[in-house]
Amino acid sequence: ALPLGALPGLTLAEDLTVVMSAPLRTLDPTSSTARIVRSHGFMVFDTLLGLDENMAVQPEMASYTVSDDNLVYTFTLRDGLMFHDGSPVEAADAVASIKRWSVKRADGQAMMKRVKEIVAVDPKTFEIRLEKPFGPMLRVLANPTLPLVVMREEEASTDPNTQVETIIGSGPFMFIDSEWVPGDRVVYKKFADYKPRSEAPDGFAGGKVAKVDRVEWIYIPDTNTATQ
Repeated sequence: ALPLGALPGLTLAEDLTVVMSAPLRTLDPTSSTARIVRSHGFMVFDTLLGLDENMAVQPEMASYTVSDDNLVYTFTLRDGLMFHDGSPVEAADAVASIKRWSVKRADGQAMMKRVKEIVAVDPKTFEIRLEKPFGPMLRVLANPTLPLVVMREEEASTDPNTQVETIIGSGPFMFIDSEWVPGDRVVYKKFADYKPRSEAPDGFAGGKVAKVDRVEWIYIPDTNTATQ
């Protein structure tokens, strides 16, 4: 993902135009392993966990505890999480997102073979209850290759083999559908109500601080033109 939180010399009033290495034609980050789709996902959505630069698992949207027998993982959403439509992020959204995402990942499928149930305990808390321990649980949930992005329950309930078309996340930038030209241009605007974590950016973890108001991705097929 573009490390906008770490770009020097940018103020909140500036816009950013970037020539990307590939065109964005797919909007659903759960449906594709393409790097451009993954980067799009990190712009718009947030993740439950993240890997720092040392590949250690860190909380992002949620903190967690693990039972002594390693069979119950309890996740608590941090305060202030909100989708771009103004609705709060709730445990039911996370549960539906995990279930949909796990169908598309090999390690997610391996995890689900050990899962007894995934349940929302209350609006801010959910549990993954296992039949038997699954050692890489947290690393699987934090894996950035095909990231577990949290969608609204409405979109996350879509069949995993059908692409989600309504892109409403809770991340630092909003996708502007009206300005999207598939394969040519993508526009994102800063989400003013996003509340990043307090920690410094660290790999895929830490606070995601938007330092620009607008980001425009463009794709220029000719390499010589793109580098000018």
